[in-house]
Amino acid sequence: MYSVENLIKITNIKRDFVLGSEIVNVLKGIDLTIDKGEYVALMGPSGSGKSTLMNLLGCLDTPTSGSYILNGKDVSKMHDDELAEIRNKEIGFVFQTFNLLPRTTALDNVALPMIYAGYSKSERNARATEVLDQVKLSDRMDHQPNQLSGGQRQRVAIARALVNKPSIILADEPTGNLDSKTSVEIMNLFAEIHNNGNTVILVTHEEDIAAYAKRVIRLRDGLIESDSTN
Repeated sequence: MYSVENLIKITNIKRDFVLGSEIVNVLKGIDLTIDKGEYVALMGPSGSGKSTLMNLLGCLDTPTSGSYILNGKDVSKMHDDELAEIRNKEIGFVFQTFNLLPRTTALDNVALPMIYAGYSKSERNARATEVLDQVKLSDRMDHQPNQLSGGQRQRVAIARALVNKPSIILADEPTGNLDSKTSVEIMNLFAEIHNNGNTVILVTHEEDIAAYAKRVIRLRDGLIESDSTN
């Protein structure tokens, strides 16, 4: 049963990939609900299906079978154009490699998703300034990525993820390229974002990073092995 609180409801999701003459069952029937305002870590060894599940949650891929209701909409049957729109409106992505445009200022990098959403330049700049302030980078707005440290680049990426006020912040190994001190700073920032009411889904293979989340879902061999609260 789908409830208003369920931001995500996945029912019997399967994802198969064809490799040559072989069909590989990566996700073997996953049921999962995530409510608004939760902070969830997805964990699992290499080959467990966590990256495939993340791609489905992020609407970067569609399931072979099963249903995925995101914020009241069935996204499992959507076409690429519809999925692109959902990704831009509903999901803020944070990646391990930051994925910033190199010769573009922090402000313009952050404002980028708003261009696709059709906002005017003044609206984009106002909102991008607001989120850069939120991640404590208002003094670096005119800097390009190569003028920023790794931690500052990840803050720009987080600001960009927040700019369209998405339903979910989806972070894939967000501290993978950072030293331990900077990792702690970034994870404290995610805690702050969660405390502001955002739903955060974190994909990680590191136990100490997963410990920041309130709920840990562990995958193994394409199935959920455990689902526990911290």
